[in-house]
Amino acid sequence: MTSVLQAQGLGKRYGKRWALRECAIDIPAGHVVGLVGPNGAGKTTLLKLAGGQLEPTAGGITVLGGRPAGGPAQLARVGFVAQDTPVYAGLTVADHLRLGARLNPRWDAAMARERIKRLNLDPAHRAGRLSGGQRAQLALTLGLAKRPELLMLDEPVASLDPLARREFMQSLMEATVEHQFSVVLSSHLVSDLERVCDFLVVLVESRVQVAGEVDKLLATHHRLTGPRRDPDRLPADQHVVAARHTDRQSTFVVRTEAPIHDPTWAVTQLSLEDLVLAYMDNRRAENRRVALEVQR
Repeated sequence: MTSVLQAQGLGKRYGKRWALRECAIDIPAGHVVGLVGPNGAGKTTLLKLAGGQLEPTAGGITVLGGRPAGGPAQLARVGFVAQDTPVYAGLTVADHLRLGARLNPRWDAAMARERIKRLNLDPAHRAGRLSGGQRAQLALTLGLAKRPELLMLDEPVASLDPLARREFMQSLMEATVEHQFSVVLSSHLVSDLERVCDFLVVLVESRVQVAGEVDKLLATHHRLTGPRRDPDRLPADQHVVAARHTDRQSTFVVRTEAPIHDPTWAVTQLSLEDLVLAYMDNRRAENRRVALEVQR
């Protein structure tokens, strides 16, 4: 299957700080990808590398089989909606559509006009006078009317109220179904992604923790609860993602392809949010362990 984004050993460093490190990823075409992680995890850096706005410090990245921003033809195939739904406050809605038509050779003027009409946006209104939700919808319209093969969105709804977020996500999903393009959508709000994404990438502290199709990830991750047990005593095919213990009880999140037959465990399935939080918790626990070893 064709990949929309591939990276191997990808890294970006600012001075001594790595914003993204040792990133290996292969995202197949035809998915709505949730790029999730806490603030500062490296999500924006990865998207800017994919959009050609940044150059890697290490490793390489290809988008739709080509170098990011590698010429006008490549740029025309990729849409990007940055953080804070960037629009020009002094330009009208109609001005934005005219600008989009001049800058994008694959511009779909009819689709842009139809969306603006359906959203009840007055073409004569300046963007600076629109609500946050309306500005987000205008930015999405510009990205969609470009007719990209891949649309990347960086925290596009983080500042919106719940109703505006729901309307934005609904518009995005309707457009994805109608026009059949791939989407990479970053967020630290898992609830925004749970209803729409079928592929997940979890970034924590500049590194990819897990990536794959959501259905498969949920089918292969389990929560085990039972008598206290050292993780080293679990079967070798049960990879421990996160662990918590009390004096008498252990709770593990494990990843395994095999069925779990041990009757001492109560086995429960995870939600997408459970899965993401387990990988985030695992990373924090690892950092605490390393810090303690350094202090010793």
